Amino acid sequence: MKIKGAIGKVAAIANCVSKEVVSKPRRQLMVAEAFLLYCYLATQAMENADLEGGVPTNDTVLHPFFIVVFMDYLRELEGKRVHDPFNKKMERSIMVAGPVIVGAGPSGLATAACLKEKGVSSLILERADCIASMWQHKTYDRLRLHLPKQFCQLPRMPFPENYPTYPDKHQFLEYLEAYANRFGLEPVFNKTVVNAEYDHRYKFWRVKTVGIKQEETEYVCQWLIVATGENAEEVVPRLEGMDDFDGIVIHSSSYRSGEMFRDKSVLVVGCGNSGMEVCLDLCNYNARPSLVVRDTVHILPREIIGRSTFGLSTCLLKWFPVRLVDLFLLVISWFVLGDTSRFGLRRPKLGPLQFKLLSGKTPVLDVGTIAKIKSGDIKVFPGIEKLTQHGVKFTDGRVKNFDVIILATGYKSNVPSWLKESDMFSEKDGFPRKAFPNGWKGASGLYAVGFSRRGLLGVSMDARKNR
Repeated sequence: MKIKGAIGKVAAIANCVSKEVVSKPRRQLMVAEAFLLYCYLATQAMENADLEGGVPTNDTVLHPFFIVVFMDYLRELEGKRVHDPFNKKMERSIMVAGPVIVGAGPSGLATAACLKEKGVSSLILERADCIASMWQHKTYDRLRLHLPKQFCQLPRMPFPENYPTYPDKHQFLEYLEAYANRFGLEPVFNKTVVNAEYDHRYKFWRVKTVGIKQEETEYVCQWLIVATGENAEEVVPRLEGMDDFDGIVIHSSSYRSGEMFRDKSVLVVGCGNSGMEVCLDLCNYNARPSLVVRDTVHILPREIIGRSTFGLSTCLLKWFPVRLVDLFLLVISWFVLGDTSRFGLRRPKLGPLQFKLLSGKTPVLDVGTIAKIKSGDIKVFPGIEKLTQHGVKFTDGRVKNFDVIILATGYKSNVPSWLKESDMFSEKDGFPRKAFPNGWKGASGLYAVGFSRRGLLGVSMDARKNR
């Protein structure tokens, strides 16, 4: 048969595939669609390829070699289940016509929605049993967005008008659920990606997952979008003497409210937004919090003259250089908060915006913690030298007893642990090697969303690029 045009040839192959799997009607459409997608790209690549017996062009018959090789490959992938007598696991391979997105947080949802709006279907894999699992399971009760809602909304859907300027975590989760429903997003839950590797022979990504029953599934796709974000795993430092400490040690991801530690002496390690808010929350429950501040930190008021500090900074940057905006922020902060170095909160030599650009460290937006530090309700200590049986010895020689230690030491990317043979992500920190805004696209159909170090605003920007 002579068929003019690559698409015509591809359609013919897809028809052959349909007949091949006619005994499996439920899978016929899925297999034909996936094969159609791959064959189109493969045919384009083969237009100028020399094959023994002829070269497939717009005016020649399709070479049998092309059909046989890929028919065999598809038989291997489609519905394959291999029994492992040692691990008693069942493994299967599933062909995915569109991109596979790893992660059903704001990054993954936003990307899937943008793709769907352009007519591209995708498959979202999520290790937890819900969307935005970190927000659902690893955040404290009093959490609110630190930026106004207009800077945190996902593409194509603003927050409801009746929401406050700074929605709380429950409102944000309601918004995400509504977002998923609006765009018809249905992630595959309880699928932990343990390995993703590019198959150079067949030009596909192989994404292996493990389910809650340890069953293995391999998803085969042409495009892979990493949307696990900056906060995939807790950072838990190993402190000297930790095994000797008789009290409770938890990460802030396990903290819900100060009710758990009423009337306790609590040391919070870490002076980011989480550490500051946990200390403030503990004060509201009659606990006696102390805060470890080892490094320099920029603390800014959340609002200036009734306007969001972030929003005002963004506006000023349109007209003035970063250094001038930094100077403005520091002067305003001094008037509102005073000289924070008097209380053990030393500022970096660079301004807050310059420091953010160079180090990736976000300024802390104060919601009342500084007032508690000034009043003495929250004590500030330098770095930890070691833990003792009943407390902590600090680097300045002071020793103090504590009932509880809360590690507000942040999170990290876990991409290097499962994404293999990719130069896109750094082994050191799990972020794209190229700085924002150039780190969203890699080679061989690999993309990244949510690694801009710009929070939800960066998520929205990245998602639009991946459309």
